[in-house]
Amino acid sequence: MAIQTNYKTALQNKIFDIISKASQELKVDSYVIGGFVRDLLLNRGSKKDIDVVAVGSGIELALKVSDLLPNKPKVQVFKTYGTAMLRFEDTDIEFVGARKESYTRDSRNPIVENGTLQDDQNRRDFTINALALSLNSTNFGDLLDPFDGLTDLENKTIKTPLDPDITYSDDPLRMLRAIRFATQLNFEIEENSLNAITKNAERIKIISGERIVDELNKILSTPKPSTGFLLLYKTGLLDLILPELTALNQVEEIEGHTHKNNFYHTLEVVDNICPNTDDVWLRWAALLHDIGKAPTKRFTKKQGWTFHGHEFLGGKMAKKIFERLHMPLNHKMKFVQKMVIMSSRPIVLAQDIVTDSAVRRLVFDAGEDVEDLMTLCEADITTKNPAKFKKYHKNFEVVRKKIVEVEERDHVRNFQPPITGEEIMEMFDLKPSREIGILKEAVKEAILEGDIPNEYQAAYDFVIKRAAKLNLTLKK
Repeated sequence: MAIQTNYKTALQNKIFDIISKASQELKVDSYVIGGFVRDLLLNRGSKKDIDVVAVGSGIELALKVSDLLPNKPKVQVFKTYGTAMLRFEDTDIEFVGARKESYTRDSRNPIVENGTLQDDQNRRDFTINALALSLNSTNFGDLLDPFDGLTDLENKTIKTPLDPDITYSDDPLRMLRAIRFATQLNFEIEENSLNAITKNAERIKIISGERIVDELNKILSTPKPSTGFLLLYKTGLLDLILPELTALNQVEEIEGHTHKNNFYHTLEVVDNICPNTDDVWLRWAALLHDIGKAPTKRFTKKQGWTFHGHEFLGGKMAKKIFERLHMPLNHKMKFVQKMVIMSSRPIVLAQDIVTDSAVRRLVFDAGEDVEDLMTLCEADITTKNPAKFKKYHKNFEVVRKKIVEVEERDHVRNFQPPITGEEIMEMFDLKPSREIGILKEAVKEAILEGDIPNEYQAAYDFVIKRAAKLNLTLKK
């Protein structure tokens, strides 16, 4: 891996010259630190946010920088945290005064005091995030690397600057961050650090669901999320965060009958879906699509192992997970729940003769999410048998083609009945009643079954015939 070594050239953005000038006028030292420096050295492209630490007031430095910029951007001040932020072009720049921190046992929120640059680097989570580049005129662009983070970058190692046991106990969120960085950067977590995560796993309980989910979303957004989830499992964190998932890591055998390991299968499905979607919520659906299998697992001599109703139960479990982790309970949760509940529908369809009626019902129930559902189900093919793999994918191609044909002809996606309840009331001079619901449902079923086309006249004629069976007569 090529590591950037010309640091001064790397600081070409004119904002760094402005910050340097502002620092000189205020007679404070300033440094760019953290993720921007890490990614700069890794040649990962420039981040859209920059952290600047001042050995003095970060708020005063931010105000001075704004004053020196042509457009005088607004400075957002967060007095409680002693930080300030401004936006320059398309980059957010956060300014903070150098500080040292101490922690209490029941909180990850530190007690903060003013400190030196060294104090500030000591409090950083990992050596690769403690790297700083000077913005001072006397040594502009010099790298300050007290923990040999540059070597850790070269060796692809995640390591804490200080004792990992203290680092993770003080702020347990760092355990998730270690795993997230290892997954994002394809780095290894140093052995002592990994052991410390396992030792302190229970401390994750003091972290809010929102913070945990933010890290899980970042792991799910990587090209190979299974790397992170296997580390979460190995360290015991996953069992504390998503016990519904670790419950799948059980393979039983009765009378020579066994079943696949649904935990490792799930991680394969998540990895399979990644090249086909950037939607983190579809990736969540892949992660949770089989969680109903652990509680529904049954063995009978006639059928062997079964998981009847696991999709429906999984949908209920998904909602409870969203509630427990304080995830959004809006359309995002409903989407994941819907994908979990419907996750087997196209698979069953692909195994049988694909009828127009079955496809119409699939499109009707999935609506705008039918493509996402098909993507999930294709990712669910994890067989190692090449012939079966090819056959299953070919079957899904047939289903996809049928979906297009049926949709073009019958227009059942986001289905609206061609004849409304108000029109039925007018036809038979009715007030709101049970009969109207019966007739509307009958029209829908007739269209989905292919008995009538999705057209007004066909629906009108059908309603008249069906109404006669309910002893209803047209208004004269």
